[in-house]
Amino acid sequence: MPSAFVRLAALPLTLNGKLDRKALAAPDDEAYARAAYEAPQGEIEITLAQIWAELLGVERVGRHDDFFELGGHSLLAVRLLSRALDAGFKFTAADLFQAPVLKELALKVHLEPQPSSPGVICVRATGSQPPLFFVPTGLGDCSYILNLVEEMDADCPIYGLPWPFFSEVCSPTLEAIASQVIPAIREIRSRGPYRFAGYSSGGILAYAIAEHLLSLNETISFMAFIDVTLPAKPAGMTPTQMVCEVVLETLEPLEDEHFKLLKRFARHSSIAQLLEKAHQIGAIPPDHNDALMYERIEQFQRALQLYRAPSLPIEVHQFYATDSSVSCRARQDKSSIAPEMSSPMRGWDRVLSAAAIDTTPIPGNHATMMNTPENRKVLARSLSRALNSSPT
Repeated sequence: MPSAFVRLAALPLTLNGKLDRKALAAPDDEAYARAAYEAPQGEIEITLAQIWAELLGVERVGRHDDFFELGGHSLLAVRLLSRALDAGFKFTAADLFQAPVLKELALKVHLEPQPSSPGVICVRATGSQPPLFFVPTGLGDCSYILNLVEEMDADCPIYGLPWPFFSEVCSPTLEAIASQVIPAIREIRSRGPYRFAGYSSGGILAYAIAEHLLSLNETISFMAFIDVTLPAKPAGMTPTQMVCEVVLETLEPLEDEHFKLLKRFARHSSIAQLLEKAHQIGAIPPDHNDALMYERIEQFQRALQLYRAPSLPIEVHQFYATDSSVSCRARQDKSSIAPEMSSPMRGWDRVLSAAAIDTTPIPGNHATMMNTPENRKVLARSLSRALNSSPT
């Protein structure tokens, strides 16, 4: 369902007859679906309403308003959970999905003045089995967890681990990045066995976390890779070029001439220069500055290229996408797909025995296996079966 409705006499078009997205009128506050306004009541409702208004870009939020009807989505839900925890309010992602109306969500909030595990997202708080820790992707994104867990049938608490604050560290290794996550894990569960899941290159970080815990004589009882590839050789692109492609992927809705201009410019530019060029042609709003985020992605990509995965005494579940095609137009070379991308084991049989890798096909490609609801449901059910059958 659209979160806002704007009436237009006609759709604005470019000279080529395509939709001119930049000419579309931005929804004003009255365009959003909302119930009759009633002011928030009490400290919790008022604080949550302020956070919602800032995240959703609306002027005011009433106690009968629905987070998702106002334009909320999984990525904003992650930021809401983080901002609320900073304010001393603790609730889970499940609470938000079950009670998205402000006054109903406020009833589920627990006051926690000193957040003990900053950045950790509690997706599901209860369960009889040991918790499952999801690791953010190589883009630092853990919003994929929320929709996936909604479809899962697993009797365990579920947490999203924070992306470590390694921006001040000079060229960190993946082992160093992994070690920074351990205290947050230990605070939730002081001793093993531990259970992890990671999507995309975040799965390699999960493997490095397991390596660190095993060196502390802990046990890893479950490791799920969601289409995680272990490259056979260093990537042909530098970390800077990789991140420039990430930036371009976010700009794919642009009309052809602007996109082609940025794509040519990206071949010989830094990330900061590409962002500045995107600002100049209006592809990115002037107040939208993610330079620090992209800098951290670049550092993570550099750490990934240097990491040499050892052979660990664990079993892994590889949930691989059946379609290995690259669908985005930002990719510099779509024809050179690495051989490991066509293998269900995704290259992990180089460091683990084939018997230690359980492979499960999931419909879709690397992106659509997660963002297409039908495919995500297959993934969630397969992941739940594997989790429920694992030793606890």
